[in-house]
Amino acid sequence: MVQIEENKVIAIGDVLNNRERPLKERFRALFTLRNIGGDRAVESIGRCFDDESALLKHELAYCLGQMQDVRAIPVLTRVLADVQQEPMVRHEAAEALGAIGDSSVEETLVAFSKDPVVEVAETCEIALERVRWLKEKQAAEALKDNNPYASVDPTPPAASKSVEELQRILMDESDTLFNRYRAMFALRNLRTEQATLALATGLKGKSALFRHEVAFVLGQLQEECSVPFLIENLRDPAENEMVRHECAEALGAIATDECTKVLNEYLLDEKRVVKESCEVALDMCEYENSPEFQYADTLVKVNEA
Repeated sequence: MVQIEENKVIAIGDVLNNRERPLKERFRALFTLRNIGGDRAVESIGRCFDDESALLKHELAYCLGQMQDVRAIPVLTRVLADVQQEPMVRHEAAEALGAIGDSSVEETLVAFSKDPVVEVAETCEIALERVRWLKEKQAAEALKDNNPYASVDPTPPAASKSVEELQRILMDESDTLFNRYRAMFALRNLRTEQATLALATGLKGKSALFRHEVAFVLGQLQEECSVPFLIENLRDPAENEMVRHECAEALGAIATDECTKVLNEYLLDEKRVVKESCEVALDMCEYENSPEFQYADTLVKVNEA
């Protein structure tokens, strides 16, 4: 956790909760609070769930899950139970409860695994499996995920297998989403073009929740070979808006000229969450291509060598 004066944390929280500020500034405030952590950061993030932007609220829940602070459980539980919240927000609250991984949330996740909104129900099933997996495993073993991205994932990766076998599991609609997610994260962790292309086939899966997670993972990989697949789903007006939003953000992370061009095309999309995702993604493109980022990236590569 970053040590920082409480009045500065409050000021950052005020930026997050100020609806007059540009969305990109509020997102930066949110990510700063996530990195700071602590009770005041959790409280500031929790206050923002009455916002009008589903995209922002979705990201609030995601960040609370990544912080893995049990103090966030009450607010996430309220968001999950609030049927007036958008499905993508409730889904992310459920996933965050799974990310925190405390066994106290089992009963809640069991109850909402029967939710009439399929994305919410599926998320609760996966989150419940993760909580139970953590409980069954020794803590040391549970942390041996070999995750190069330092993210708290909805499932652990599958045991090492060939790309072909992992892709077979990934696309097996008869298998559980938990197992298919495990194959997904195992493919991501390989960080090869072959594995990336295998993952991209998941954008044709039947479950919108599954397709959305594939897009998220492709954004983590930042491999240019996935761009045509992400663009195809973003351009599809029949695609679930949760998937289109994640494709837009993945394109923002990859940040090629083609990505920037396509994202600009959808800045006026009729779906607010897609439009706002493109706005945030273009800010990501600008950052990824900035001299500051290029310098930092070079330092990381030198240190890894």
